[in-house]
Amino acid sequence: MKAKTREFVQKWLSTPILTAVALVLGAIVGVLTAFFGSGLLYFSNLRDAHPLYWIPALAIAGVLIAFAYKKFGKGTERGMDMVFAVAHGKEDKIPLRMIPMVIAGTWLTHLFGGSAGREGVAMQIGATLGHNISTKIHIDNASRILLVAGMAAGFAGLFQTPLAAVALALEVLLAGHLELAALLPAAVAAFAACKVSQMFGEGMAITMNGIFPDDTARILWNDYGLDINIILRLAILGALFGIVGGGFAKVLSLAKSFASKKFPNPIKRIAIGGIAISVLLLVFWQGRYAGLGTNLIDMIFSGSEASAALEIHAYDWILKFALTIVTIAVGFKGGEVTPLFAIGATFGTFVATMVGIPLPLAAALGYAAVFGAATNTLFAPMLIGAEVFGFEMLPAFFIVCVAAYVCNGGQSIYQQKKLRIR
Repeated sequence: MKAKTREFVQKWLSTPILTAVALVLGAIVGVLTAFFGSGLLYFSNLRDAHPLYWIPALAIAGVLIAFAYKKFGKGTERGMDMVFAVAHGKEDKIPLRMIPMVIAGTWLTHLFGGSAGREGVAMQIGATLGHNISTKIHIDNASRILLVAGMAAGFAGLFQTPLAAVALALEVLLAGHLELAALLPAAVAAFAACKVSQMFGEGMAITMNGIFPDDTARILWNDYGLDINIILRLAILGALFGIVGGGFAKVLSLAKSFASKKFPNPIKRIAIGGIAISVLLLVFWQGRYAGLGTNLIDMIFSGSEASAALEIHAYDWILKFALTIVTIAVGFKGGEVTPLFAIGATFGTFVATMVGIPLPLAAALGYAAVFGAATNTLFAPMLIGAEVFGFEMLPAFFIVCVAAYVCNGGQSIYQQKKLRIR
């Protein structure tokens, strides 16, 4: 009788049950991401108001982070690598202590000027909660489904882009594969987290809808139909973004390996790295490249095309690229996605005139496509571009993101599995 009941539940009720659980999961993650995002905004503003007070002490903050992980969070310092290991069945536990550890570590990183992101924290919050809740539910594949739903909820709660969050969570674990068993729970969790985080005052979302002239959406067409010249230019632009994003993922992997071998002691590694990063941040305009990189994004999209061309330097993207890699490689906390948005947008600004694409459009395409290339995802960057900049631009994002995906060299900032085609 028990076996028949279990079979009935597994066949007919598993998806409704997991979807209901995902709704609650999304709501909880929405509260946590709003709390985390509000704190991050506060600490970032505090640093920007007094950069000379905080940035010189980055190494001290790094030592505190490394010591805290060694004392209280052993094992959780691996962050997203641990999430992916559990998702792939290589490990079977994500400790709940990961949540407070990564939130506090990221706040410290940003307060003292580390060039890092925030999406890793949000996805770790969601994945950790989803995984731990799944241990109480005796349904096949519940752990993987709720982990994916939690990742979607975390990304959506922080970025306010639920469609992109669902796509990212479904496609990021296994390159070339969509985790469709988690589709409905992930969608419900993402929209719930997005709505709840809005209710609690999440203020970290980046929205640029309506910044382009009305005729920009028609860029792919001329009086004779599809404009092949523009399509080829967009494809070339996408290939360049793919190289930058794939290069970021590859260099980050090499930098992490080099740093861990050169300085096996994590406290010594983060202290030395923190000193170097502090000096560089202060030398380069007293914190222009500190934190998320949203200051660079604002310079591009908040004013005119002429002002963006004047305010963004040709080397902004490479300095943000390098400082983000060093920050993450030596052990500071956060993520890479928002810096990747900044890298992509500034690189797009740099190459816009070379390729013959309007500057704001090239920057917007770079914003999405470099992120997609670095995460080795296809649909998530298209949707994040559409959600942030407007769905009328989706055809352009499609062409550029496809080219970037093809040209990224199969690299990823995450520990993806590769789909083997027999």
